[in-house]
Amino acid sequence: MATASSTQHDEFFKSKVLGHPAGLFVLFFTEMWERFSFYGMRVLLVNFLTMAAIGSNPGWEWSASNAGALFGTYAGLLYLTPILGGVIADKLTGYRWAVLIGCVIMTLGHASMAIETELSLYMGLGLLVLGTGFFKPNITSIISEMYVYLPEKKDGAYTIFYMGVNAGSFFGMMLCGYLAERVGWSWGFGLAGVFMLFGTVQFLLAKPLFGKIGAPPKRQTKEEKANEVKDYKENKFTSLDKILIVVTSAIGLLYLINDPTSKIGNINLLPEEFLVSKDILSGPLVVTLIGVALFLFLVIGRIVRYEKVVRDRMIAVIIFAFFTVLFFIPFEQAATSMVIFARDYTDRVLTGNSAIIFNVVNTLLTVIPLMIITWVLYLLNKKSFARIPGSNIVLAICFTVVWGIVIWMLAQDFSTKAYEVQYEAVAIEETVDGETKTIYEAISASRPLEAGETAVTRSFDLTSSDELNVGQNVAAHLELGKYQYLDEVKKEDLALDYQEEGLQSQIVEGTVTEVKDNEVEITVSWFSILNSFFIIAFASFFSKWWESKYNPSAAFKYGLGLIVMGIGFAVLAFGSSIIPQGAEAGVVRVSMIWLILAYLFHTLGELCLSPVGLSYVSKLVPARMIALMFGMWYLAIAIGNKVAASMGGMVDQIQDEYSMSTFFLIFAAIPIVAGLLVSALHPLLKKLMHGVK
Repeated sequence: MATASSTQHDEFFKSKVLGHPAGLFVLFFTEMWERFSFYGMRVLLVNFLTMAAIGSNPGWEWSASNAGALFGTYAGLLYLTPILGGVIADKLTGYRWAVLIGCVIMTLGHASMAIETELSLYMGLGLLVLGTGFFKPNITSIISEMYVYLPEKKDGAYTIFYMGVNAGSFFGMMLCGYLAERVGWSWGFGLAGVFMLFGTVQFLLAKPLFGKIGAPPKRQTKEEKANEVKDYKENKFTSLDKILIVVTSAIGLLYLINDPTSKIGNINLLPEEFLVSKDILSGPLVVTLIGVALFLFLVIGRIVRYEKVVRDRMIAVIIFAFFTVLFFIPFEQAATSMVIFARDYTDRVLTGNSAIIFNVVNTLLTVIPLMIITWVLYLLNKKSFARIPGSNIVLAICFTVVWGIVIWMLAQDFSTKAYEVQYEAVAIEETVDGETKTIYEAISASRPLEAGETAVTRSFDLTSSDELNVGQNVAAHLELGKYQYLDEVKKEDLALDYQEEGLQSQIVEGTVTEVKDNEVEITVSWFSILNSFFIIAFASFFSKWWESKYNPSAAFKYGLGLIVMGIGFAVLAFGSSIIPQGAEAGVVRVSMIWLILAYLFHTLGELCLSPVGLSYVSKLVPARMIALMFGMWYLAIAIGNKVAASMGGMVDQIQDEYSMSTFFLIFAAIPIVAGLLVSALHPLLKKLMHGVK
């Protein structure tokens, strides 16, 4: 890729915001809206797919296994397509056009998902995967090219840029999640698409600010490449290498796609039986193992051709990549099993002073970061409005919409109260394990009062942001062990859903008898924002630690990250130990403190390991092989994401057969054992790294 001249860079740096060119902040906001849309969708998908098909906010009632299979394939492909997207940008489009193409494709993907049909869901996920392939590798490449003549400012630039990453994920999960759970799923998916569209338009209109930075590449001779890369050396692949790459890529892609298609649609792209009996090993697993063996043969065959120092360092990278897989398997439970645990087994209701404290903390947590980012927008506008007025206007519209949603969301939570509602029920005695208990069945269309039965008056608590009055008749629906308030629109929609399914309605009618204290039910998606919050809170501490004389070795950083991750799941295992085997969702709920502590430990583990891994790839691998090894690194993350989602999809099965605590203990054991092992490998890794620190 040809770079802009030094003179052009000097001109580019004349318009500064916080000591950096205004163009960096255009990229900041482009990345922010992309992360907003991605994480906004990510936090919803498994929750939506596994939510009951009949309810106040119905989902598709998929099994956790099917939802995990689909999400795992989607997440895995997200880390593979950027390899192709980077090559296309380098050879054909240039970085800037690649980012724009990715934005447009992702916008279409989010729009497709908002339709909420099965076909549109698959199309939407496919478009998001394709768009991410163009977007992800190339927006950071633009930053790298911007600072080619000022490398000393690059660290600060990436720090600012990754603030946009975390800000986007934070607000995307919070706002898309809130709209989806409180109003409707299509609102959450739709909001993600709206801001992806805004990000596309503002980036397109900011073109005058970039000049030739990120422009399409010029053809270069081998001599010109050698001048740019001091240790350039043509990296030839043998015919066998090329065949193995095609074969292993085909097997990997077939496995990724076959997993959800075989489970969801009973469509098998791989044979159900291959070489050995399917009672011993299933056909897809045998084919996958063959693919892994061929891939290892390919990697080992290429590594042994290099000189000793390069070979040893590449082996070190592969060892780190292996432990990266073992890290992401538990870490990515945040998108599958931990979402289900937060929804079905965590007590998310706060009342009285606890509700008020949460609302105040949540307000500060939301408003302060939004004020800071709005201030950055103001500074950008001052410096760049004359050159890119359209881009600035689009950003202003974006933030007006965000502020409106935030104010509405906070007002909803502050106005939410608990109400006591009386309803009529039938008392029935049941004997379980020799003990007789009285249970009460609410009278509804599906459970009418029968001859000889006597109705008794019972009461339940109802949470609503609508103002209800004593004596008012209300409708409610029992979901996950708690009655949900139904306004007239939701009542009609739910009644229609029952009718379309040929079922009698279970809507319960009652009368408000008491207005209670403030009460708030925390959304499932709110817990996911804790990762972004803890990253912002603790990143500077870890950065200073790594720069101090107490900076541990790479192996010990990895070991610490894995062990701390395992402690987070050990905390969850302890907290969920009160949930009995086979307990129905919503019947037994544990304190939310266990989930909050788990996210804290997981984030601390991430800060130890995740940034370190990419850093060591760049340090250990010669420039001529950096693209290949980054591709290997993303492959490791893709494998981790796929395995994580597949294992996360087993949460219901393990809860039924063993317990929820057992499920989390599995994810405590894997990283702790891995952390101890990689720490023990410190002498070997130090030797393989040949002085790289």
